[in-house]
Parts: sequence; C-alpha cells; structure tokens
Amino acid sequence: MCGRYSFSTSKEKLREQFGSVETGQNLEINFNVAPTQRGYVITDDSPGTLRQFTWGLVPFWAKDRKIGSRLINARSETIADKPSFRNAVRKRRCWVLADSFYEWKRTDGKKQPFRIFRTNGELLVMAGIWETWKGEEEPLHTYTIITTSPNEEMAPVHDRMPVIFTDLDQQRIWLETPELDEALELLQPAPNGSLEMYAVSTKVNNVRNNGPELHEPLGEQGDLFNQ
Repeated sequence: MCGRYSFSTSKEKLREQFGSVETGQNLEINFNVAPTQRGYVITDDSPGTLRQFTWGLVPFWAKDRKIGSRLINARSETIADKPSFRNAVRKRRCWVLADSFYEWKRTDGKKQPFRIFRTNGELLVMAGIWETWKGEEEPLHTYTIITTSPNEEMAPVHDRMPVIFTDLDQQRIWLETPELDEALELLQPAPNGSLEMYAVSTKVNNVRNNGPELHEPLGEQGDLFNQ
C-alpha cells in the first residue's frame, strides 16, 4: 500500500519536469503527507494546473465524507470493478506528485520505515483517480493512489507499491486516453532500478512530526527504532 509520502520541492523543479504548469503563489511543503490531508495532483480535466485535493477518495454517491479515510489506495487488479473506484478510473484520472513515499518493513517484530524515491532525482508521478463530492456547502475534491505488486527494490520491504509512471508517454496516456483497457495496461510496477531507498527515523510514524529531519538517513551507529 501507500499510506504516507512527502512533497518537498520548488516551483522551478516542477516546471523543469512538467513544463509551464500553473503552480499558484506558494507551494505547501509537507514531509509527512497523511490520509485526509491535502496533496498536490494534476488532473485530466486541467493538465496545466497544479491542484490541491484531499487524500482519501469520497465517491460522488457517498452519504458521508468519512468514507475517504478508508479509500486512500485502490488496487490496480480490481479498480475497474469496485463500486468506489470504477466510475472514476473511467472518467477522472490524475497524477499524484511526491518527492518520495514511505514504507515500513517488519524486522524482528518491529516496523522500520524507509524513504523511497526516484534514482534520477525526478519527482514521483503516482497514478491516481479523483472525485468531487457535493455533500456539503463547498464541493470536496478527493483522490486515491493506485497500488500494484512490487518491483525488485520494493519486494523485500512490502508486497505492494504505488503505481509510478517513469515514462512521459505513460504519464500522458494516463490523463488523455478515453480507453479503459489502455489505461489499465499502464498500472504496472515501476521498472527495476528506477527507485532507491534508505531507512529513516520512526519519527515519521507520528503525523505531527513534519520537518526535513524525516528525510535524514539513519546513521550506521543509530538505533533503527530510536524515536
């Protein structure tokens, strides 16, 4: 799964990777993006604009927005059939942008967090779908991150990983194609060798911790489970 990630970048970095994307005045840096918080996406209906939506999909038919906290990920294998996701995957796709994501490896009965990022230094473009919920006065825009089986780097850590588009054509097709089968074909593990990782402090476990220290690698003499 993907239950936590980080967004730490600059407007210059975004424009270098995505061209003349409209970013607004200020970027909100978040080293510990958690479900129900707002994250940055680029949607199929506005591909030239960086937008902030709430993480945790709330289907348009939902009676209560609280369902979003349970819909932070969608499995690639079943996304086209699940009632919560099947409409959005056909009509409302997006990129979820991050500089890294976190995953936890169980070791000796404890869970060690790792920070995972692109080997080439580019931002992660994770596959997502989005919805607009109109159950309150203001429309609520939400998203979920699509997951798939792990590649070679991720397999020792976890049995799932976010779908990460490392190819420009993949990114473009995900937003543009009207063909569901073509879109679903893209939902594959990232190529082997495209990701790197290192262990980080368990401070990332607490969503109240949110600073650049969460990106610091653990030292060789550090306790892996030291708070």
